[in-house]
Amino acid sequence: MFKCAKSSKAAGLSMIPTILMAVFAANQSGHSKAATPVAVAAPVAVTAPATSRQVTTSPRSFSVEVIGQGRPVILIPGLMSAPSVWQSTVDALKADHQLHLIHIAGFAGKAPFTSKNQQTEQGSLLQTVQQELLAYIEAKQLQQPVLIGHSLGGFLAFALASKAPEKIGPIVSVDGLPYLAPVFTRDPATVPAQMQAQATQISMQYGGMTQAQLSQAAAQGLFIQATSPTAQQQVLAMADQSDPASVGQVMAELLTTDLRPHLGKVKQPVLLLGASGALPPQAQAGVKALYQQQLEKLPAAQLDINPQARHFIMLDDPAWLNQKIRSFLQEAK
Repeated sequence: MFKCAKSSKAAGLSMIPTILMAVFAANQSGHSKAATPVAVAAPVAVTAPATSRQVTTSPRSFSVEVIGQGRPVILIPGLMSAPSVWQSTVDALKADHQLHLIHIAGFAGKAPFTSKNQQTEQGSLLQTVQQELLAYIEAKQLQQPVLIGHSLGGFLAFALASKAPEKIGPIVSVDGLPYLAPVFTRDPATVPAQMQAQATQISMQYGGMTQAQLSQAAAQGLFIQATSPTAQQQVLAMADQSDPASVGQVMAELLTTDLRPHLGKVKQPVLLLGASGALPPQAQAGVKALYQQQLEKLPAAQLDINPQARHFIMLDDPAWLNQKIRSFLQEAK
């Protein structure tokens, strides 16, 4: 099973799979007392012909933009990300799919979801998103929509499919896992109780950050997120418009929520597309083993690792990503 040397911080960082390297980097730098805002380009807006686009009424924890007609597909971006990351996938699917682009509150310019009763009534931000997504699917009468999620979005896709398997269609997770903590600890036996103290610390740390400090923390992990300077600036621009407290809360919830025991409930086929391009060659086999372990309880799952792309596969290798998605959806009809 996947292990890494612990002789130095640098050695440990070099072996952490892509999905958490940016989180690790943020934790190392997030306690800084000052940061200089970085000039960044604005995120690229998702575009489509006006005749195929409509904006729906938004729930409390996210908004939705609908593009095209056909088989319903829900696209969920990751931590601190906007729907704009899916531009190439929108272009690849909009001719014959109805695309529902989710924008989660608190990320990339979307106002945070703040409710005095959020914790007592809803349990958590991610649980609120899950509940409202299921309500959205029912309200819009979407028949077993395909779920495509990146990173945190992949986690949410697994959560929805295990909670309401009869309502969810095939799943594509783009470098997102059912449980984040084993990537952080490099130990698949890790359980949520072991991560509670660290999760609380992360939530408090990010809750006390300024916007500039969050931007500085995100900048530390850009080399892991994407390859080209343009793509890195797009990622940084989204982080620069995200709410630090929302980011910290979601990170804490990811570290203390293990979906692996529930994956046996998932009825639909699953495609997990991983990225290992930020890691040295000797780490490639370990990444695949760790990802595969997370899929053990799924009755029908495929795993494909892109050894060149980094965490934002849609920015690094959109042709590869969209070919994999289209092929999977054709087989999963």
